Amino acid sequence: MIIQDLDIKLDTGHVERGNMRLDEIGIKLDNKIDFDLIEDALVYMKNDPQFYRKSYYPAIAKIADLQRAGSIYEPDDIIKPMVTDGLNNYCKKYKLANMPDDIFKENDKLRLINKIREDELKAISNGEYT
Repeated sequence: MIIQDLDIKLDTGHVERGNMRLDEIGIKLDNKIDFDLIEDALVYMKNDPQFYRKSYYPAIAKIADLQRAGSIYEPDDIIKPMVTDGLNNYCKKYKLANMPDDIFKENDKLRLINKIREDELKAISNGEYT
């Protein structure tokens, strides 16, 4: 006598094989970024311990030293390379784009540089970065 064990399985179609696409069930995806990239990149630069320690803090501390010494300098010349490095790291860490220029246009970079300059010069005049 032969006994067969029958397992009743629900037919799950594409889902079981992992071949189902979201658009097949009516969900539309768009690649639009729904947050402020400039603000997010700035938060990354200030909160990523490795980037902050190696790039952000040294750049701002250099500006603070130059300002205290009364030297003539252009803060953007110090901030710009730091921002370029930060955007590269940001895009690489969060896999946003192969090149930062793909998502950050020149005016975005200028907005970020201006934001950092305004915030940090105010902090320096309040006695931070001593």
